[in-house]
Amino acid sequence: MQTPEPQITEQRSLLFLVPGTTGQFSCGGLFAELKAMKLAQQVIHAEVVTYRQREENTLFLPDLLRQGIRSDRIFVVSWGFDVPKLIGQLKGHHVVYHAHSAGYGFRLPPNVPILTVSRNTMGYWGQYAPHSLIYYLPNQISDEFSNRNSPRDIDVLVQTRKTSDYVLQSLVPALKKQCNVELISGFVSELGELFNRSRVYLYDSAEYWAQHRVSEGFGLPPMEAMASGCHVFSSVNHALSDYLDPGFNAHKIANYSTGYDVQRIMAMVNSPSPFELSSDFLEEYRSDNIVLRWTVILKELNQFFDYAESNVGDLVGISGFRLNQLRVRSFLRKINQKIKPKN
Repeated sequence: MQTPEPQITEQRSLLFLVPGTTGQFSCGGLFAELKAMKLAQQVIHAEVVTYRQREENTLFLPDLLRQGIRSDRIFVVSWGFDVPKLIGQLKGHHVVYHAHSAGYGFRLPPNVPILTVSRNTMGYWGQYAPHSLIYYLPNQISDEFSNRNSPRDIDVLVQTRKTSDYVLQSLVPALKKQCNVELISGFVSELGELFNRSRVYLYDSAEYWAQHRVSEGFGLPPMEAMASGCHVFSSVNHALSDYLDPGFNAHKIANYSTGYDVQRIMAMVNSPSPFELSSDFLEEYRSDNIVLRWTVILKELNQFFDYAESNVGDLVGISGFRLNQLRVRSFLRKINQKIKPKN
């Protein structure tokens, strides 16, 4: 698919709000947000803004707020638990919510458009923010995640973070009796290389997200592993169901018994060929498509904020009070139908 060159126009700049970019804030969510910003920079001016720790050569939110409200910029908030507080601080400014996980429990006003990284998250906000602009902007799978056709000396790879007790305490010990299992617990700078050394990748996050009461927002590691030629055994909770198709491009983990899982995993360990994922499948998540989506979305966001600056919204939201009104109205309608005389 040939991608048209993005057209840079006179648009509002984007300011991506993150608590910090170093130390305790280094995580997959931060890296995904920074990747999204770098792709947006191919279309429009975009910068990082921190709001918890001041960093050298980086904009700091309290400094920007002292400048007052400006119509030439859009603040992009994404850090789930901080979103309500940030939206309160940014009242009167143009704000967009870049939604990764869902289920934090807050509601959004309709003047805050929502960019969702998965269709699962888009469906969530389609229900709870029906009068907001909502767009699909998937996370990027960078080119480092591809099959390099190198020797694979790791039979089974497991990242301990977000992984269930079942995998760590039952499945891994059983697999270690039959094959080479490698556990990684810290940050890995060359994850693409590690995936290319592995035959099978295990990922089971359902227990983790149930414990934290929010959703798997995208599930980057399983897709990155698939792109790198790994056979993936994964849970299919939340956004993982966007792209994992058990029996066709992946295998569901934690089925029936440990022995059954071991049998299925060992069959893939002993498979002579790495997993092959079609290039067409990955096009949706590669940089060209995401830059194209940024181009379209930014045009619509600017049109919306142009309108919202001089027009007030008049659509009624779905609040708890509103839902009770609708239920009472429906109940009364049914009662009236029952007591209404038949001609």
